[in-house]
Amino acid sequence: MFQAVIHGLLLALGLILPLGAQNIFVFNQGANHKSLNKALPVVITAGLCDTLLILLAVFGVSLILNHYPSLQLIIYIVGLIFLLYMAWTLWNEKSSSNGSDLAISAKKQISFALSVSLLNPHAIMDTVGVIGTSASLYSGYEKVGFTVATIFISWFWFFGLAIAGKQVGMFDKSGKFIIILNRVSSIIILFVAALIIKNIINM
Repeated sequence: MFQAVIHGLLLALGLILPLGAQNIFVFNQGANHKSLNKALPVVITAGLCDTLLILLAVFGVSLILNHYPSLQLIIYIVGLIFLLYMAWTLWNEKSSSNGSDLAISAKKQISFALSVSLLNPHAIMDTVGVIGTSASLYSGYEKVGFTVATIFISWFWFFGLAIAGKQVGMFDKSGKFIIILNRVSSIIILFVAALIIKNIINM
């Protein structure tokens, strides 16, 4: 049981640490909002999405994607559209220098978080291929421990990113850093979109 939990913790941490569209967006929203509460929609949505993907992977349901290339193609195309729109929105997003919140609304936070979480082919394949395969090594309480550990890391990480973003945002009184952060976030998301286009071409 202990070994399964440690395995789950380390594996989830290794998968979630790399800089990606999801991490950048959560951090970005923490920095953009003056209150951490206003960034909760993106944190909760990202956490729920990761929880869903992990559970699907553990129970083997998401392996269906490997057997239906056409379904993968649909996910790629829809995800690409959302990422391009998100990159455009972040690039043109303005930051306030007078203390008011001119950040992305809760509705947009949720829709964008859904897109970078559930419509990100790389995230889906990582979850299916790595977490799903590793979970198959365990059964019973060990599998439960492994699953809970991976889910815990996701939630802990997203809350940590939002808090770190808020701390950075507090020191940016002029709002210039937030604008730069938005532009950097946009470029990284465009890079992810480019990788998706490459995958579509190679399908």
